[in-house]
Amino acid sequence: MAKVEFLTEESFKTKVFNFEASKDWKFEGELPCLIDFYADWCQPCKMVAPILEELQEEYQGKINVYKIDTEAERNLAGMFGIQSIPSLLFVPKDGQPQMAVGALPKETFKKAIADVLKVEE
Repeated sequence: MAKVEFLTEESFKTKVFNFEASKDWKFEGELPCLIDFYADWCQPCKMVAPILEELQEEYQGKINVYKIDTEAERNLAGMFGIQSIPSLLFVPKDGQPQMAVGALPKETFKKAIADVLKVEE
C-alpha cells in the first residue's frame, strides 16, 4: 500500500526543491506532488489526513503525497510563509506551485490535482 511520506528539510531538497542550490523555483521530483503542511495538535489537519491517504492510493504512480510537520520543520514552514494549517501546496512538474489553505473536501483536492497538477485519476 502506498504511504504518505513525511519530509524533512533534507529530503525536501532532493524530492521537491533544493533551495540551497537555487533561488528560483526548480522542481526536483519525478512526479507532481501535493504537500500537506500540518501539526499534530491541529484538528482540521486530522480531518484531511485520511483523504490524503486515499489520494496517495488512488493516484499511485501519478503523484506523490508528502507531509511536513510545521512544528518540526519550522524553516520549511517559514520559507512558504505558512500562517494557518493545514496548508496544502500543489506542485506541478512544470510551473509554479499553488497553495490552498484549510481542510478541503476530497472533490476539491481532485479538482486541484486535475487543474494545477494536470493529472487525472
